[in-house]
Amino acid sequence: MARRWSALAALQFKVGQAMIAGHFGFAALVKSRERQVPLWALMLATVWLDIIFVPLFLARIETLTPVTGLDGGYGQNIIYADYTHSLLGALLLSAVFGAACAIPWGKRCGWVLGFVSFSHWLLDLVVHRQDMPLLPGNLGHLPRLGFGLWQLRIGSIAAELALVTCGAWFYLRAARSVTTSAHFGQKRAMITGLLILICGVAILALDVTGILG
Repeated sequence: MARRWSALAALQFKVGQAMIAGHFGFAALVKSRERQVPLWALMLATVWLDIIFVPLFLARIETLTPVTGLDGGYGQNIIYADYTHSLLGALLLSAVFGAACAIPWGKRCGWVLGFVSFSHWLLDLVVHRQDMPLLPGNLGHLPRLGFGLWQLRIGSIAAELALVTCGAWFYLRAARSVTTSAHFGQKRAMITGLLILICGVAILALDVTGILG
């Protein structure tokens, strides 16, 4: 039992490390361009890799460790997600997600959702330290990738905030255009856009302050 609680506590810690706000902001931005794709599906797609990460983390197949000399707060961990966040692993998981979504919603939605899923890896590449392998399990021990924006705390916060703000703005603009033409739904579109912005900023604040872990 103690081991389980330890794993869950560490998992909560990892959640605080994820670029959650930025991912959700990007999903909202895509929704503004691909209006036929359900918003909830886009939000799910953007964290799909982290969803698969959860059981692997609890099984200690994927791990994280604080950077030496740091306290392990926002962006201060080395994340060894060697399967879900390897380049090939992310491509395969995104392909599976997109293919599954294409069944009920059609090929275009499948491609869009598959891309949004893979965008998680692309955005993580920008902020992660060099802890993202090319092949699952770091096969071949090839150089790990990561541009390390998390090392510049203000820069990473600004990047996530920009994604959230732009995503909410473009979503709201697109939604207002559609609802104005249809002559209904303007209020719901406004509320949804504001919720995207408020929730995104709140999640980012929780990450940065360490309340999430």
